Amino acid sequence: MYTPEMRELIKKVEATRAERIAQGDYPRMTADEKTEVLRENHPDYIESGFVQIKVGKNKGEKVPNELGALLHGKSRLENIEIDLNKVDYEADVLIIGGGGAGAAAALEAHKAGAKVIITTKLRFGDANTMMAEGGIQAADKPDDSPAKHYLDVMGGGHYSNVPELAAALVKDAPLAIKWLDDLGVMFDKEIDGTMVTTHGGGTSRKRMHAAADYSGAEIMRVLRDEVQNKEIEVLEFSPAVELILDTDGKVAGAVLYNIETEEYHVAKAKTVILATGGAGRLHYQGFPTSNHYGATADGLVLGYRAGARLAFADTIQYHPTGVAFPAQIFGALVTEKVRSLGATPLNIDGEQFVYHLETRDVEASAIIRECNKVGKGIEAPNGVKGVWLDTPLIEILNGPGTIEKRVPAMMRMYQKFG
Repeated sequence: MYTPEMRELIKKVEATRAERIAQGDYPRMTADEKTEVLRENHPDYIESGFVQIKVGKNKGEKVPNELGALLHGKSRLENIEIDLNKVDYEADVLIIGGGGAGAAAALEAHKAGAKVIITTKLRFGDANTMMAEGGIQAADKPDDSPAKHYLDVMGGGHYSNVPELAAALVKDAPLAIKWLDDLGVMFDKEIDGTMVTTHGGGTSRKRMHAAADYSGAEIMRVLRDEVQNKEIEVLEFSPAVELILDTDGKVAGAVLYNIETEEYHVAKAKTVILATGGAGRLHYQGFPTSNHYGATADGLVLGYRAGARLAFADTIQYHPTGVAFPAQIFGALVTEKVRSLGATPLNIDGEQFVYHLETRDVEASAIIRECNKVGKGIEAPNGVKGVWLDTPLIEILNGPGTIEKRVPAMMRMYQKFG
């Protein structure tokens, strides 16, 4: 699969490996260095990639051009008559979105005695949850605490986070892990039942819980089974295209569109939960994405049109590592777990240029800088510039068989292409 030129470059990686191991971890950036690499390289700072919103709660704020086009667009229901008195579905709780968040919300609402309907654009479980590989973080080990996790989260967000949201995240995380574990999610464990945890980017403790490298798929498998076992109604291939407001301006349901029959349906509900995921498949600024095909900002647009305010619409998380080559799997996620196990990013000369577990925004920005400004990226045959990730280091540092044991899905994916 590799060209002769790429094989020659791999020799540089192998030639520098012993020295890199001897030197130990590459130094982390200072706060000033992080600020500089972000401002000069992160896509959030490319003004041409954003547009100012003209209407609504976020009027005057900037959002990515691709999202702005949808927010400024017309309703799908323009010039279409919908009889709101003809109710096709009725529930206490209508959940829009069939991924991990939607399924979890459905289970909790059902447990509380509510009649629940899930409606989803694709099949139940076709969602970003399925795409998650490396794990889910929670401070549930003796040397850790939600307070330490909170500091890591705030620091990773450069203290621009909403403190209340960060606090809720870290306090609930151990409970969420226990809830999933009790449901039957097969997290990696030691023989004695202790959870196996690894570092994530920007973490001071090992708190990443995983199920090999198909953590999201395993979580979704269990949640989907639970929803089906509880006989919660799920409407597949039925995206919500507009929320319905009552006379008080509160959300009272949604208009659904059945992709298969091309019919519109009215769903009435006392409570509506938006759990549609993000916008990765809008391909902001032309970037590839590891997001599921369904992540097209549906919920953001639905909520905004109904009067909700968008949070953090001016910033996007870019995962630092994804497949640049071969072209057949371009954009596929290379989970952070690969770096947490010891793989390091290297430039065309086989030199490490950034600590392998900086926070994602810093790590991504350093890679962009290396490719674009420093000019030390590797150009693949498909014309894409990238950097090496020295994955043989994983087995040198952790022993033979570690890759097959800890990232088996990724190993199989790469083996298909030699």
